[in-house]
Amino acid sequence: MSKNTLSLRIRGKFALSLSDTLKSSRGYTGSGTANYPNGDKYTGDFVNGVKEGKGKYTYASQDEYEGEYKSDLKHGIGKMTYRLRGEPKEGESQPRDNYYGYWEEGRKNGEGVLTYENGDLYSGNWKNNRRDGKGTYIFYSTGIKYV
Repeated sequence: MSKNTLSLRIRGKFALSLSDTLKSSRGYTGSGTANYPNGDKYTGDFVNGVKEGKGKYTYASQDEYEGEYKSDLKHGIGKMTYRLRGEPKEGESQPRDNYYGYWEEGRKNGEGVLTYENGDLYSGNWKNNRRDGKGTYIFYSTGIKYV
């Protein structure tokens, strides 16, 4: 296998199982797993070689997106989990921020909720990956809400 391999498992409705290794996803339609040279991994649906439909993308950094894709980009409803950099304190798990909501052309757009590792929460509208318009920010430590 070369570095640019795409491992795909195709399941037919007759319980037929076929395992194949391809050098590229180009032209492939179906479900599969792509392992990228930089350590990223995608498991999900492909249409004509691009991510389309539902899937899970795990970055080499351990950030993770699970949700819908359109034309190779996050699009629709999905959850992004961001692994925060640095070492966790003894006895604690790796801190993470989580966004759950709508995506459009690879960016947060529409209604969404971002929960920060410290417990703070923002729920509201997003445009091009930024908070935009109406929303509520809640500080976990004090319970204070900004609307």
